[in-house]
Amino acid sequence: MSIAPLETAIAALRGGRAVRVGKLTILSVETASDAMLGLADPDGDAAILISGQRAASLGLGNQRDAVPGEPVQIAHCAWLDRDLVRAIADPGRDIDRFVPGPLAVEAIEDVATASAALRLARLAGLLPALWLVDGAAVAASEVMPDDILRPPVAAISSRARLPIEDVGEAQVVAFREPSTGAEHVALLIGAPGGEPPLVRLHSECLTGDVFGSLKCDCGPQLKEALRLIADAGGGILLYLRQEGRGIGLTNKIRAYALQDRGLDTVDANRRLGFADDERDYATAAAMLRALGTDAVRLLTNNPAKVAGLEAEGIKVVERVAHHLPVNPHNADYIATKRHRSGHLD
Repeated sequence: MSIAPLETAIAALRGGRAVRVGKLTILSVETASDAMLGLADPDGDAAILISGQRAASLGLGNQRDAVPGEPVQIAHCAWLDRDLVRAIADPGRDIDRFVPGPLAVEAIEDVATASAALRLARLAGLLPALWLVDGAAVAASEVMPDDILRPPVAAISSRARLPIEDVGEAQVVAFREPSTGAEHVALLIGAPGGEPPLVRLHSECLTGDVFGSLKCDCGPQLKEALRLIADAGGGILLYLRQEGRGIGLTNKIRAYALQDRGLDTVDANRRLGFADDERDYATAAAMLRALGTDAVRLLTNNPAKVAGLEAEGIKVVERVAHHLPVNPHNADYIATKRHRSGHLD
């Protein structure tokens, strides 16, 4: 089997097909059909790989072979059928799921490869829950762990002028990550005049940016950022495809459903099996460098964005606060960002 691009492996996993990652052959618990499992795991004895965060929410983090923060492998047992595995992977079923016996954790031979396999699931927008099967012959593609873990690189693919309401003339620059196919956009507004430009890193939020959701402050932040950049005489807004702090749209909606049950945004992400924030800023830094910018005034309340850009070689000469009024629907969300995620006043 030839080594396929990361984008091909992502598409295969989304499509419910088996993917070879190093020495592991994996299937997504979320997308693999019973027919596919019948081919890849005919005896029905596949082990399950989940993230450390999901293992902690299931109470498995203190077992002997579980290492906090690292992937956890659940051993197969006679009563652990496919439907129950799917229920274990889905936190939306935590309240009504019945497990007839204890789940047993077993040692992972190659933690780095297991971590890469779970990252592949996240890149595909899937829950971090995988069947480990012996069906290498049925794998649709193969990808090396280092290719999954390598920081993404975004390159300019096209650009055009874009007049924007209440802002005026701007230029839109499209970027594409060759490895994953993910597309990001930069808006260049005005002319900063030789000084470090005012820059906003805005993570995509379909519900807030497009539908006007009141559960977050993303839509108003986007509009206000454009206004502030224009008023400053120019700058850059990066629109990054990092929906739900990097967990993807479907998983963000799952997090919303958990919030409806009383969890805050941090605990909802963890129960799904993700970190509090799955974003990194290597792509943002690469986009800024491609635009000839290596020093910025950053419009943010999030110190992780400052640290993330500086770790990638972009100098943040000033942090500019970015506050907006709260509403009854997002007051708790914004308080959680401040108290649990370290956002600044």
